[in-house]
Amino acid sequence: MKILVVEDERKIADFASKGLREQGFTVDVARDGDEGYYLATNMGYDAIVLDIMLPGKDGLSIIRSLRAQNNNVPVILATARGELDERLEGLNLGADDYLTKPYFVDELAARIIALHRRSTGSTLNMKQVCDLVLNVTTREVSRGEDTIELTSREFNLLEFLMRSPGRVYTRTQILEHVWGYDFDPNTNIVDVCIQRLRKKVDKDADALIETVRGVGYRMKKTDA
Repeated sequence: MKILVVEDERKIADFASKGLREQGFTVDVARDGDEGYYLATNMGYDAIVLDIMLPGKDGLSIIRSLRAQNNNVPVILATARGELDERLEGLNLGADDYLTKPYFVDELAARIIALHRRSTGSTLNMKQVCDLVLNVTTREVSRGEDTIELTSREFNLLEFLMRSPGRVYTRTQILEHVWGYDFDPNTNIVDVCIQRLRKKVDKDADALIETVRGVGYRMKKTDA
């Protein structure tokens, strides 16, 4: 999943982003409210971790503006211990959850996953296309009787493609969701990673990862 962390305290921002990336999330970081609001409204995220007290546009103003635009991306407020009134106001404005700083990254990750399940209506951590099975929680992948060993980036790419079998994703969309918005759009890193993934996933089996010439890639849609 692609997460935006809006936090001006560098130590907390670095701690959260590093911990989430280690658990397989793609993370963008904004150091002030203006940058955070710009990214939230111009890039697609699965969840936003939002500090209330920020330079520029404050967290509550960001929530208010997002909800006024019918942007329902899940938002987790990160608040100081004494900010009860701000937490309540944030929840009333449309925030989905909150954590008191300092927080544990494992708890933050668990809350993000729970909010994603709620917002998408998903109740399972398993994704399956034909005989290819991916477990989001344990980060295990298998095809038929064979276990497939993937790097963290390969796993994230496969999980992204398996979200919507049959849907074509452009290279730019894949870069934004799997690598992050600040990657060079002219790089061929997506094609290279797709080739590596195919060698592992489609080896000695029907091809599930398809190329749509001139557009991008998709996971084959099957009736299984």
